[in-house]
Amino acid sequence: MRIWVNDGLRDADDARLSVLDHGLTVGDGVFETVRVAGGRPFALTRHLGRLTRSARGLGLADPDHDEVRRAVAAVIEANPVELGRLRITYTGGLSPLGSDRGDAGPSLVVALGEAARRPDSTAVVTVPWTRNERGAVTGLKTTSYAENVVALARAHEHGASEALFPNTVGQLCEGTGSNVFVVLGGRIHTPPVASGCLAGITRALCVEWTGAQETDLPLDVLERADEIFLTSTLRDIQAVHRVDGRQLPGAPGPVTAKAMRVFDERAADDLDP
Repeated sequence: MRIWVNDGLRDADDARLSVLDHGLTVGDGVFETVRVAGGRPFALTRHLGRLTRSARGLGLADPDHDEVRRAVAAVIEANPVELGRLRITYTGGLSPLGSDRGDAGPSLVVALGEAARRPDSTAVVTVPWTRNERGAVTGLKTTSYAENVVALARAHEHGASEALFPNTVGQLCEGTGSNVFVVLGGRIHTPPVASGCLAGITRALCVEWTGAQETDLPLDVLERADEIFLTSTLRDIQAVHRVDGRQLPGAPGPVTAKAMRVFDERAADDLDP
C-alpha cells in the first residue's frame, strides 16, 4: 500500500505522523470516506465540501482542495482496486500535549484499501447511549470516534453490523457510520440534521433522488416502520432485515428496493453529483 502523507506518497511502513500530532493526542481532526470503484472516486466534490465544513467547525484552516485532489489521484493510481474505501484525514498537526493547538499547520493523510460489496440487507441494534444534538462538534465528521467504536462492538456482539442512536430527547438520530431511513405508509422518512445526525453524502443524494422527507421521528418508530434502510458511502442503500428482536421479513421491501435501483442508476450516470 502507498499512502499520501502531507506532501507525497510513502510506502505503508514509512507512512508516519508524529506521536504528538493533535489528531492522535486529542482527536483534533476531521475525515472523509470516499467510495472508489474502477479507479474513480464517487461524489468527491461533495466530500471535499463537507471536509471543509468540518474543518471550519473545529477551527482548522480550510483544506486545499487542489492538494487533496492531487493526493487522491496519486493514491488511487498507486493502489489499483476494483472497489475501495478511500480515507482522507485532516488533523490539527504537530502540537503540544493538551488541548491547545500548535502552529505547525495541519496534517493530511490519504489512504486507500480494498472493500467488499455489502449484502442487500443487514441487522441493526439500538444502543442505550445518546447523540448530543446540541454539542460543539455535532454534525462534524471528526476523528473522535471512540463512542462509535464502543457502539459498533455492541452491535457485533448481537450479530448486527450497525448500532442506532437516539438523541437526548429520545428521537431517532443515526448509526455509528450511517444514516437511517424508515418507510411509513409508502413514504420514506429520515431524521433531520437538527436531530444531531451527520449530514451524510449518501443521505443527501437519497433525499434528492427519492423524495424522502426529513421528519422528527421517535425512536420507537423502529418498532412499527414498514421498512427500514441505512445509507452510507460503502453501504449506498442497504435494507434492514432485523432491528433488535424485530424481524422485517422480505427485506429489501418494495420501497427500499426501488430506492436502491434509483440510487444505483443515478450514481452510475454521474460520478460527481
